Amino acid sequence: MGLKSEMITARAELKQMLRERNANMDRKAEYDRIIKQRFEKEVAILALDMTGFSRTTMKLGIIHFLGLIAQMEELAVPAIVHNGGILIKQEADNLFATFPTAAQAVEAALEIFGAFREASRTAAEDCDIYGSVGIGYGPTLVIDDEDLFGNEMNLASKLGEDLAESMEILLTESAQAALVPDSYKFNPLYFTISGMELNCFKLEY
Repeated sequence: MGLKSEMITARAELKQMLRERNANMDRKAEYDRIIKQRFEKEVAILALDMTGFSRTTMKLGIIHFLGLIAQMEELAVPAIVHNGGILIKQEADNLFATFPTAAQAVEAALEIFGAFREASRTAAEDCDIYGSVGIGYGPTLVIDDEDLFGNEMNLASKLGEDLAESMEILLTESAQAALVPDSYKFNPLYFTISGMELNCFKLEY
């Protein structure tokens, strides 16, 4: 009960700060500083999206896919925790987590995909699990480990949900730059989406 109250309070606190900022635009820099001081953290963001939703749902129905979502969570969360991450939220077949470093996010993504492959190897027909991952790194508003806002969050979501192919891991420029040089192999990629030019890196594994 107490934890839930704290989460609601954090959301309400941010909303109140934003209302006051809107009402005092001449002081917006001051409010921005206060909001950043309260909520901003330097984190790596992992955005995981299950692939094959439409195809699987059309073939086998939504309940079957909901079962796969539940299994996805069972496989992904231990890998996140094992690599020092925090599960922030799950929305339908999407999952978002934060990590202290970009390397931990990469290792979690690799471990998640390993768990997916192992589960699919012994799964019944039509129970294979596949996903795609986007990873960002940088200053992000973290609302008491319940929600995320920021440019790197937006980019990680775009990479994981819209641009990465099945079982691909794409990193933003900031996430790739935060890794130890030559610690992983990458293939640079370039996309234009929604009028936005986006450079990223595909992890080769």
